[in-house]
Amino acid sequence: MVAITRRFCAGLAALAAVILSGSAGAQGWLSRPITVVVPFATGVSSDVMARGLAEFLTRELGQSVIVENKGGAGGNIGAAHVARAKPDGSTFLFASTGQAATNKLMYKEMGYDPDRDFAPIVLLGKLPVIIVAKKGRKFASMKELLDKSKDAASNVGFPGNGTLGHITGLLFARTAGIQINEVQYTGSGKIIGDLMGGHIDAAMDSAGAYMGAFKDGSLVPLALAAAKRSPLLPETPTVSEAGMPGFEASVWYALFAPAGTPEDVVARMNAATNAYLASDAGKALFGRLGVDVAGGKPTDLKAFMAAETAKWGPVIAAAKIQF
Repeated sequence: MVAITRRFCAGLAALAAVILSGSAGAQGWLSRPITVVVPFATGVSSDVMARGLAEFLTRELGQSVIVENKGGAGGNIGAAHVARAKPDGSTFLFASTGQAATNKLMYKEMGYDPDRDFAPIVLLGKLPVIIVAKKGRKFASMKELLDKSKDAASNVGFPGNGTLGHITGLLFARTAGIQINEVQYTGSGKIIGDLMGGHIDAAMDSAGAYMGAFKDGSLVPLALAAAKRSPLLPETPTVSEAGMPGFEASVWYALFAPAGTPEDVVARMNAATNAYLASDAGKALFGRLGVDVAGGKPTDLKAFMAAETAKWGPVIAAAKIQF
C-alpha cells in the first residue's frame, strides 16, 4: 500500500509539474508584445489585412499585437527576418504566395526555406487572378480572347516578372493553346493606364486594384480564376464557366511562425485567427478587398503549400524565371 501511495503521489507531482510548466509557458508567451511582420510596404492588401487581424488578436489574446513592415526582394527580406527570429511566440509572418511557395522556385538565394524554417499557422484567404480588358476594345468576353489569340498573339500585361499574375498568364496560355506577348510592368497602376490607352489588349492580375475601373465602366472583367463567382463581381463568370474547366489561380495569404515555436502557441494562434476569420469584422474587411476567407488547421496549410508548389513548379521552370 505504501509503495502504491508513493507511486501515486509521484505521478501527481509529475502531472502538476507539466500543468505548471504549460501555464508558465503560456503566461510567458503572452507577457511580451507580439509582432506580425508584413514583408511589403504599408498600404498594400497584406498590410491592411494584417492590421485588421492584429487589432482583433490584441483583444482576443489580451496582449499588444503590432504590425511591422519589412519589404524588399519580393517579400524575402521580411520572411528571412521571421525565419531567424526566436521561436518563442513573439514573432509571426503574414505571408503571401511568393514567400510561402513560389519564390523558392525562382530565387537562387532567399535566406530561408519556407518548408524548413516556418511553422504553418493558418491559411487566411485567397485573392483570385482576374482577366481584364478595355470596354469596346478587342475583347468583350473570354471566349473572344481565346478565339482571337489562337492565330495572332495578343498583348497581355502582367504586374511584374514572376508575379502570380504573370505565371497565371503563362499557365493560361499553355492550357488554352493560345499565343500571347508578355508585357511586364512594375505594378497594377501602369497596367490600368496602358489598358485605358489601348496599348495592350488584356491583363492578368489580382482583382483588387481594378475595382474602381470596373465601377466606372472603363475596364471590363472578362473572367475570374476562382472556384466561384465573387459577390463584388456577380456578373463576371469564372474561368471555368467561360470555357476552361477547373482553372483556378489566386494570390493567397497565410500566417506563419518561426519553426520550433511551441505547439500550444501554434494551436492558440490558429484558434484565435480562425475566430477572426469567422467574425463579422474579418469577413467584412476581407470581402471589401475581394479576398475569399479560408481558415482551417496548420496541417491544411502545409498540404496547400505543397500543392501550390507542385502546380507552379513546372510553369516557372518552363519559363526559366530566375532571380
